Amino acid sequence: MNARVLMVQGCTSDAGKSTLVAALCRWLHRRGVRVAPFKPQNMALNSAVTIDGGEIGRAQAVQAQACGLPPHTDFNPILLKPSSDIGAQVIVHGHPVAQLDATAYHDYKRIAMDAVLASHARLCAQYEVVVVEGAGSPAEINLRANDIANMGYAEAVDCPVLLVVDIDRGGSFAHLVGTLALLSDSERARVVGFVINRFRGDLALLQPGLDWLEAQTGKPVLGVLPYLHGLCLEAEDALPRSRDSKTGARLRVVVPALPRISNHTDFDALRQHPQVECTYVGPGETPPPCDLIVLPGSKTTRADLAWLRENGWEAEIARHLRYGGKLIGICGGLQMLGRAVHDPDGIEGPAGSSEGFGWLDFETTLAPRKQLRNVEGRLTAALGGARVRGYEIHCGVSTGPALSRPSSLLEDGRGDGAISEDGSILATYLHGVFDDPQAQAALLHWAGLRDAEAIDVHALREASIERLADAIDAHLRHDLLDRRFGLEAGACAP
Repeated sequence: MNARVLMVQGCTSDAGKSTLVAALCRWLHRRGVRVAPFKPQNMALNSAVTIDGGEIGRAQAVQAQACGLPPHTDFNPILLKPSSDIGAQVIVHGHPVAQLDATAYHDYKRIAMDAVLASHARLCAQYEVVVVEGAGSPAEINLRANDIANMGYAEAVDCPVLLVVDIDRGGSFAHLVGTLALLSDSERARVVGFVINRFRGDLALLQPGLDWLEAQTGKPVLGVLPYLHGLCLEAEDALPRSRDSKTGARLRVVVPALPRISNHTDFDALRQHPQVECTYVGPGETPPPCDLIVLPGSKTTRADLAWLRENGWEAEIARHLRYGGKLIGICGGLQMLGRAVHDPDGIEGPAGSSEGFGWLDFETTLAPRKQLRNVEGRLTAALGGARVRGYEIHCGVSTGPALSRPSSLLEDGRGDGAISEDGSILATYLHGVFDDPQAQAALLHWAGLRDAEAIDVHALREASIERLADAIDAHLRHDLLDRRFGLEAGACAP
């Protein structure tokens, strides 16, 4: 099979590429098309475990859900997980292969392109349509050489490109025209149209600008998508822009916004919960009074542990516990709760050891082989025995007496995490621990919300994906989309 391929590129980061790809995937899936998502290269600290035992960016897991597919490493063959401002762990087909700085990775991209094209070929052989997401902007001229994320990929596979722009930021016409101006002639020729994203207002007032844009560039505007409020979709990387302030919230949760926080999508279910106020606290900010503090995952556990100490969190958490508050550590947060974190091989930074907070009696050693699992089980009896589901992504191996009191018992026979003798501290390696409604209600009850509602975050995400597809139906030109996807006569393959 020779799949139709369409690439979505953005004029800026956060222009809406991920959501537009998810929307197009669900729109096609609803029409019975066998469609798959693809992102050649992603840079993100939010990742998902795949059906073939690797990890990919969470945005591609959402797009897979939009296609009715389980996540697969071919959907995101190159994942970069930043460990500093100039370095990142390089993950190829789901597994780490190197820790490289920006200069070294620029040279490595020639090798990475082979992995990208291998995944591309496999997807084109299995599916009728592949909808591709670019990264950042194609107009970053300093990154054009050896590019695998935007036009370099599009040129290599000879696919058409849609440009999406976020009009809510302002300057959208300048972004579109300026992006085209910075492309080469061949790159500019493969741009087949524009999508205006996040519009709010009277479309009639925008129409003269759209007419000018089409006349100026000779390219069509496929449509204008409205600003969709209240979407529940897992973020590719950035923390939520807005604070989660809710009138009448009965349980207050605080999460330190670590410099290298990973998988903060763990807290989506709490942010959606009508009875819970979940607040991220950044550097220099004083944590507000709360019922529960959650130490999140981290890409650089020892460095983020030092950051917590520098910002006064050790004393703050100790005071919180003295006054009866509850504390959870997830993944890297679990490791911080123990007596020490050892990194003898320098996996996450300079080799060495760091003293942990010491609230639970165990130690963690980072090992070269990353553990990647989707798991199910039950919370232990002390937490009500509710069903729990989640996924593990960690290099740490933890050992010590505290782990003889696990927080959950998994179906593969392992115990996960720990719970303190007084029941005030809980540790788990499971990301997504709040996503299952049963586990969520049990953990919120443990934290002090006695009659917690059960919120099904997966169902909320599914409803949001449907809203995205509805927006495609209502606001984009079907004739142009049908032509691009080969749907005019009911067939997808060219």
